[in-house]
Amino acid sequence: MDTQHSTTVPSQPSPATAPDRRPFLDAGERLTRVGLEALQLERLRWTLHHAYDNVPFYRRTFDAAGVRPDDCRTLADLSRFPCTTKDDLRENYPFDMVAVPMDRVSRVHASSGTTGLPTVVGYTADDLDVWSDLVARSIRAAGGRPGDRVHVAYGYGLFTGGLGAHYGAERLGCTVIPVSGGMTARQVRLIRDLRPDVIMVTPSYMLTLLEEFERQGLDPRATSLRVGIFGAEPWSEEMRREIEEGFGIDAVDIYGLSEVLGPGVASECVETKDGDHIWEDHFYPEVVDPLTSEALADGETGELVFTSLTKQALPVIRYRTRDLTRLLPGTARTMRRMEKVTGRSDDMIILRGVNVFPTQIEEIVLRVPGMSPHFQLHLTREGRMDHLTVRVESRPDCPGERRDAAAREIVGAVKDGVGVSVEVEVVDPETLERSVGKLRRTVDHRGG
Repeated sequence: MDTQHSTTVPSQPSPATAPDRRPFLDAGERLTRVGLEALQLERLRWTLHHAYDNVPFYRRTFDAAGVRPDDCRTLADLSRFPCTTKDDLRENYPFDMVAVPMDRVSRVHASSGTTGLPTVVGYTADDLDVWSDLVARSIRAAGGRPGDRVHVAYGYGLFTGGLGAHYGAERLGCTVIPVSGGMTARQVRLIRDLRPDVIMVTPSYMLTLLEEFERQGLDPRATSLRVGIFGAEPWSEEMRREIEEGFGIDAVDIYGLSEVLGPGVASECVETKDGDHIWEDHFYPEVVDPLTSEALADGETGELVFTSLTKQALPVIRYRTRDLTRLLPGTARTMRRMEKVTGRSDDMIILRGVNVFPTQIEEIVLRVPGMSPHFQLHLTREGRMDHLTVRVESRPDCPGERRDAAAREIVGAVKDGVGVSVEVEVVDPETLERSVGKLRRTVDHRGG
């Protein structure tokens, strides 16, 4: 084992910038672009050595691709290294991707494993510190401040959402209300009684809370909530508008995935709400062609890929997220933005030659009176033809006679807007199964 390279992540230099009129920005957020890229290269070279020296999988794949860590002399050289996929993590289940001795692993999280083995992620104590710092940075960017009360309605446990939000809010100096998911009527009661300033939850469950406020005859705009920080699933601008108008709050996106860290990889800034600023001092982003893995230029749409720059327990090199987006220049921060994710390459349905994304259906459903944002896409095969049925929950106050008209509206709008014919079934509220506060959007009944 090569021991010449330090096991300590390169530290962050003092930012070489003019004073910022926003004193809440931390040192990383104040870095110039030149300073940021110099730090990225130093940390990237450390990460490549750390992964190659300590994870047999990376040693094998680098060697097979004919590259070594020292071949990375510029940030552009990263494109020469092979990508990592979720299948790679599953094939090394549970701990073969861990780059430190197990007695240095302070915590383990994992994906749900509903489509195969779960992906297991380990964190050292330093990793947990970084994670807390980045979620705190994200909450601050979204408009939260020290002293705020934060209602966390993500699930707690192996899912990274609840604990990630919890420790980040505490790191910022907030009062955390760790409600977790479910028990919707109780959530409403606690929002009324404990008067939180910020709520962190999936956007689809926030609309479930909106329905519960209305069911109880309560005014959702009269709560103490000021900011909603929403993640764990793609959501549309239509859904943002409904949340903001329904509650009278700022609705801001937070992005993350457990394989890269958890929530806090990127966040929208409340002053612009124009896509998530990636915390590039800790993660190097690329966008690649989903079919060829070829790196694309900033501004081109493709699959988002991340390389961790400071993770000790489980570094990831060019991890393919399956999220479709493009990289854009920074606005509220120097760091680049990722356009709000509206779909995943593995969620895309090709129906009779037409690409269909769940968020396209969501935008249509939310424009139809009486329909909730909770829907599922059911794929079946009739003879040699694929068939798509959209199952949509009605709102609690939607009369029965309205359902047929709503179904016809959705059928027509999908035909006109997306270009495919679908069947629509309107079902009762709270009929569709949820997991960790979000819906499984696509159900494929076609078999092999």
